[in-house]
Amino acid sequence: MIQAIAGDPWPWARSYPGGFSPDVALDTWPVHEAVDRSAEQFGDTIAFIFRDAKISYRDLKREADRAAAGFAAIGIGKGDRVALLLPNTLYHPYAFFGALKAGATVVHLSPLDAPKVVAHKLTDSGARTLVTTNIGGIAAGAVALLESGLVDRLIVGDDARFGSSPLTGPLPAADGVTDWDDFIGTAGPASFQSVAVEDLALLQYTGGTTGLPKAAMLTHANLSAAVSSYALWSAADGLTRVGKEKVLLVLPLFHIYALVAVMLRALIDGQTMVLHTRFDAETALAEIEAGVTVFPGVPTMWIAICSLPGFEKRDISSLHYCGSGGAPLPVEVARRLKDLAGIELLGGWGMTETSPAGTNIPRGRPDKAGTIGLPLPGIRMRIVALDDPRRELARGETGEIAVKGANVTSGYLNRPDENAAAFADGWFLTGDIGHMDEDGFIFLVDRKKDMIISGGFNVYPQMIEQAIYEHPDVEEVLVIGVSDPYRGEAAKAFVKLHAGASPLTLESLRAFLKGRLGPHEMPAALEIRAALPRTPVGKLSKLELKREERDKAASQSQGA
Repeated sequence: MIQAIAGDPWPWARSYPGGFSPDVALDTWPVHEAVDRSAEQFGDTIAFIFRDAKISYRDLKREADRAAAGFAAIGIGKGDRVALLLPNTLYHPYAFFGALKAGATVVHLSPLDAPKVVAHKLTDSGARTLVTTNIGGIAAGAVALLESGLVDRLIVGDDARFGSSPLTGPLPAADGVTDWDDFIGTAGPASFQSVAVEDLALLQYTGGTTGLPKAAMLTHANLSAAVSSYALWSAADGLTRVGKEKVLLVLPLFHIYALVAVMLRALIDGQTMVLHTRFDAETALAEIEAGVTVFPGVPTMWIAICSLPGFEKRDISSLHYCGSGGAPLPVEVARRLKDLAGIELLGGWGMTETSPAGTNIPRGRPDKAGTIGLPLPGIRMRIVALDDPRRELARGETGEIAVKGANVTSGYLNRPDENAAAFADGWFLTGDIGHMDEDGFIFLVDRKKDMIISGGFNVYPQMIEQAIYEHPDVEEVLVIGVSDPYRGEAAKAFVKLHAGASPLTLESLRAFLKGRLGPHEMPAALEIRAALPRTPVGKLSKLELKREERDKAASQSQGA
């Protein structure tokens, strides 16, 4: 086992699974070349199952090549941007890999974005070609973008191609709309400019907590380095089974987690991906009972599955790996899955700007409640002072998590001021508050912007949430800071209870939390809700709650 030494930039080395070293150079490659290699290596192995369609790796390469030729035929090449307004559908990998092979940069748009946000992303990125499909009302919204002049070309793939679905909407017939089959059918053999790993592969929008979203610039090297890091960790932790996994892919491919940690990671090992347009807890559980072996989700998905009536009697023995990302994993959720089904739920940490590789929790999780795990291979992390990001803190001290690696973005598109503030001595400042213990395990305390200052104390909402999740009647919880005339700020908890749970009062909750939280951390207010707000990709979201509380405070101030 490798031992960490004083001053070692890899202090977590001694904790690494399998005796592997985290100090490695990460392989990088043009992302689309992974399709070529997988087609050669895995050939007729099924890459995707989507409704009635079963697509082999050889099929995937053919479709991506045809898309690349189609893009080249309409003049798309190096330096151009191609926007994808796609939910989970096979048109996503076809267009994604095709655009990259043609030399273009992909711009991800969310079908759940408001029109104003989509317009901003198109204008900010400079994308003038848009690919979409006729699922729900997405195609109609895309036509509106075309007619308003925000894009010059609109390519629409017919959803009916993959089998019947109640989600399939009408195909648009407006001027300027090109059918996907026509788009790829008229293109002949094409030659493409060489793509370098330093070339920009993806503009992935993030943020938006204040103002409009910003685009993290991710190169082919960033994305492939992240895939390499995940693959090395999987091998070290004994999780790799090349060509043997059936991966349930319900996370949205327009999100960095699903794109890299699920699709690209599965692709290089020749796994079969069972693709669904959206998440449904009962459907997901049925897929697991039918033989899915890998299910990467987000905490809210696991909460929903564990809350299904009779879940503890269902057969999920096929699962080889359960993952949770995209948001902090409540300790109680992992414990519940372990108690009910004997399955170890492994979480980790990452962000759009890290492509999203960051940390993972090793199997046989150590007795370190609340850890987000160890930094992945080839990725360096440290804790820096909140008031001086160039000063590294000692083990156990709480500060901002900083990260460095080949997977980390060089910055945000068109945001020079934010780029200057996002880096210190070459380290990316994540905005997450945490600490590292003597074994190199990292603990996420909270988001820097979510921290509550109550009576002069730093109070971290996530720590309060973790404690509240231990209450047997609590299904979901969010904690935010609200104005307090005495302490300046105080914690308010918003709770969704399990069906049939007993009423929960602030007094009974505080009694439960005694011994779990300090007096300064106790929630000063409680609100029970039938549902908690979520982001477009299903993560619990505090934005709406913060807005409500600000409006309420402003109204009370005006009425005083």
